Amino acid sequence: MDLSLSIRRMDGPLGDCAVVTVGGDIDVYTAPELREQLVELVNDGIFHIVLDMEDVDYLDPTGLGVLFGGLKMVHAHEGSLRLVCNQQHYLKIFRTPRLTKVFPVHGSVEAALRAALYEARWLDLE
Repeated sequence: MDLSLSIRRMDGPLGDCAVVTVGGDIDVYTAPELREQLVELVNDGIFHIVLDMEDVDYLDPTGLGVLFGGLKMVHAHEGSLRLVCNQQHYLKIFRTPRLTKVFPVHGSVEAALRAALYEARWLDLE
């Protein structure tokens, strides 16, 4: 199937960040395209990324592996990778094995950005 990606780069209190809107299938055939986009963002110095997955139709283990890889990349730069998802079948995936402790899942892009900003400010206070 197809994968669609839309990137919105922003400057703000977090520094450079990006919202990646993902649509279609994230599977063995399309996951490399998402991985490549995440690598490009990190190489460009963008370490706070929100993945808007509201339009994702299918996510397989390869796609989940790309999410873990992206998380590892941004964490290496003290960044964050947050997911936006309200679809119950995907929320089950992230909540069943307690992946919400690994991947913060939010109901909207705005909520994800607010949480990232709050976390960054809290860490600066330490």
